[in-house]
Amino acid sequence: MRELSPKKKKFMDFIDQYNAEHGFAPTFNEIMEALDIKSPGTVNWYVQELEQAGLLKRTRGFNKKRALEVVHQQVENTLPLLGQIAAGYPLEEFENREEIEVPTAWIHPQNYVLKVKGNSMTDDNIQDGDFVIIRKTATADAGDTVVAFVNNEATLKRYVPKNNHVELHPRNPKFNIIHVDPEDEFRIDGIVLYVFRKYSTRKL
Repeated sequence: MRELSPKKKKFMDFIDQYNAEHGFAPTFNEIMEALDIKSPGTVNWYVQELEQAGLLKRTRGFNKKRALEVVHQQVENTLPLLGQIAAGYPLEEFENREEIEVPTAWIHPQNYVLKVKGNSMTDDNIQDGDFVIIRKTATADAGDTVVAFVNNEATLKRYVPKNNHVELHPRNPKFNIIHVDPEDEFRIDGIVLYVFRKYSTRKL
């Protein structure tokens, strides 16, 4: 739901709660009494404002005085799927932006999704073909699993800063630690928040 002023939210919440409890909408007089509004014109102003915002509608019931209904908007629970990431390979970005369904708790403007390619992080239960939700950030704490770029190649590894260099640790003994020297181009693009698999994607 879009951002509302406290008074508009209170107005809409009252109508929604009244509908839920009684099975029909309140009249203007009942709204005025409940919300301490002094005139029907003020109620009508709220109704018009919320109608224009797409958050309230007048239904075609037999009693036009009880014809207000809150429009419950469906929460979009997808994030952009930007590409595939693997150990020691360039980030393979998808040409066409795709959306992938994720748990609602992980929806955030700074979050995005990558598909994992390879098995360098299997000890952290990140397997080939999994999806990882990334929070875009240029900083990380020691031990975070990060999306890192080393000399323009992306990798998914544990971030281990040292006194004069950085190490990127795999979580599979078959893979080597990546040593990032001061002369290397290095940046962090995000940290891993969540791992999931077997989710269907849109527009595939």
